[in-house]
Amino acid sequence: MNRIFAFVIAGVCAAGPGVLAAPAGGSVTGVVTTVGKTLPPIRVTIDQKVCGNELPDEAVVLDAQGHLANVVVTLTGVKAKATTSDTPVTNEKCRFTPRVQIARPNSKVTTTSKDAMLHTTNAATEGGKTLFNVALPFPGITIAKPIGGAGVVRLTCNTHPWMRGFIVVTDDMAAVTGADGRFTLADVPPGTYELRVWHEMLKGTARKITVAAGKASELTIQLK
Repeated sequence: MNRIFAFVIAGVCAAGPGVLAAPAGGSVTGVVTTVGKTLPPIRVTIDQKVCGNELPDEAVVLDAQGHLANVVVTLTGVKAKATTSDTPVTNEKCRFTPRVQIARPNSKVTTTSKDAMLHTTNAATEGGKTLFNVALPFPGITIAKPIGGAGVVRLTCNTHPWMRGFIVVTDDMAAVTGADGRFTLADVPPGTYELRVWHEMLKGTARKITVAAGKASELTIQLK
């Protein structure tokens, strides 16, 4: 009994008065690759003075090593820290920027435009239900709209049919790969979880991973 009591007291003192020490979190880092290739450019048929005659097709964005950008990696069952920030969507040079991002359920999206022309931001669920459709007739307007519950939201423009954007709505811990294909999920509680991978065009995947206290789990994920 005395040994157990002494252990508890030591734990309280190490963490501070009245606080038990919690196990340190780990992290999940990695890179997403593909053996695929980038897509041909999109030929522009309207508003060429602003949009140009062609635009890169950003459905597949790769670097020279085949590292894949705009992939969403989600650690299911690990809740992300709450945030009050809105999710910004900008119409710029006839593209949605950023093309892929993460939002929390029932948060707001703020959409605006930098182009001197009519754009619309049309947001719909995977099942085709329209969440909102707002017109941005000139630059500088900012409109806020609720994003709804968990799932993938697709953004389109009624005026420029090639424009695409995606918002993955989740309250789980998630990250979007950068131009180098890399991602990091920090401060993950120790445990075993399912890691889900989403991409707008390439087939996603899922795998089990184990996170140890104070250590980094390094992954390489290839999409086909």
